[in-house]
Amino acid sequence: MKTIKILAISTLLWVICACTETLNVDPTSVITTNNFWRTENDANGALMGMYVELRNLSQGLHQLGEHRSEVMTPGLFGEGVFILHRNEMNADTPGHPDWSGFYRAINTANLILKNAPNISFASEARKNSVLAQAYAMRAYLYFTMAKTWGDLIIRTEPTEGFGANVTLREREPQSAVFSLIKQDIDRALQLFPDNRFSNGRAVWSKAATNALKGDVYLWTAKRFGGGNADLNTALAALNEVDQADVGLLDHFADVFKFENKGNREILMAIRHQDLEPGNYLWFMWIIGAAAPSNIDQQTRDRIFPIGGGQGLMVMHERVRSQFAADDTRRDATFFNIETIDNEGKRTYLTNIQQKFPGTIIGGNRVFLSDPILYRYADVLLMKAEAKNALGQDPSVEINLVRQRAFRHNFDAYRFVRGSQEQNDSAILRERLLELVLEGKRWWDLVRFDKAFEMVPALQNRMGQNHLLLFPIANTVLSQEPLVSQNPGY
Repeated sequence: MKTIKILAISTLLWVICACTETLNVDPTSVITTNNFWRTENDANGALMGMYVELRNLSQGLHQLGEHRSEVMTPGLFGEGVFILHRNEMNADTPGHPDWSGFYRAINTANLILKNAPNISFASEARKNSVLAQAYAMRAYLYFTMAKTWGDLIIRTEPTEGFGANVTLREREPQSAVFSLIKQDIDRALQLFPDNRFSNGRAVWSKAATNALKGDVYLWTAKRFGGGNADLNTALAALNEVDQADVGLLDHFADVFKFENKGNREILMAIRHQDLEPGNYLWFMWIIGAAAPSNIDQQTRDRIFPIGGGQGLMVMHERVRSQFAADDTRRDATFFNIETIDNEGKRTYLTNIQQKFPGTIIGGNRVFLSDPILYRYADVLLMKAEAKNALGQDPSVEINLVRQRAFRHNFDAYRFVRGSQEQNDSAILRERLLELVLEGKRWWDLVRFDKAFEMVPALQNRMGQNHLLLFPIANTVLSQEPLVSQNPGY
């Protein structure tokens, strides 16, 4: 990997804006490690930079977690742009992320972990919170990378030198990566001073880190033979989330309303605000050039103003058809666009996502919704998954989610415990209906060992288990001579 810069430009801009101390520093023409890490404001600026790096990864996170599943299909203009749905990746495939952005964010976390302990903070609790967030971020990034590419280069120190022993590393086995992930999570949980959330719930908190811990231990229980020990650890961590100010909102659609960012159901999101770069969710809207004139007023009200929509990828009918007509999640998840001919006949054209529609500013749609990493409904369904795997009854958690979804019609959809296999099937389907478009589905299919069964593009490739990992991009291999390609690619 080419040497990673000490701090992203965005970090420095935050620091310049935030630090009054910069008016009184010694004159210098170069910002270095020695003259940067002096004050609490420096650490806060670096922390903000770490979250900017996470925001830069948000499109890639969605692609990695959703596009290879059965959910996505090209929209009116999408074929050839996002092609992960075909599961035909190779090292030259454009349109899927490599790991360089992840390592940039990890490097910023490593800088914080190295330098923040040597800075005097106004309170020990604030210092501990900064360190906890850096540990949680590093754990989350390595977890996502390990699920994606398998064995990884492990970097726990910032890349500040130029020697081959610093910049050139071999990959280490996933067992070592997951050992680091679990250590980082435990360090973070020990350091968080309390269960409070920040405004907007867009930075790591104790509750969000416990959700991450449950996610990690579910993965190692099912994918790496962690068995009941890991399942019990996952369940304990997920139960700890309840110690924070969390809960299901009364109405599913309210979770995603732009004016309701940072609501009580959100544990961790990626923040987007006006005058900042918009997010990737425009590609699941409709492009202006394709907006038909022969539509009804309801459709007109839903799609206009279009803003920067592109209509590249949409939800496949195989998923849309699974929503019952009286499931309140249906209309809050997608909207079908139909044209109407002179005789009143309706013809399906495409669909648009409804979870992250952005907001209207100055008569223009701006895609500034916050992508969600963890929310309480996800935690409930992970609890159900862990309990079922342990032979316990998952009914309470499943029914809490269904009760909100079906409201007055809940009795017709009440979950009743069946066999362990039947319960798993119900949990996996409930996760689809509840969390679709939130970047979870591919990971769920892999964790439940259902990818080859449920993804049409993989159904005739059973046994080709190398496909559960992504190829390493040739752009990475050209910079990392000690890294070899994943088998099968």
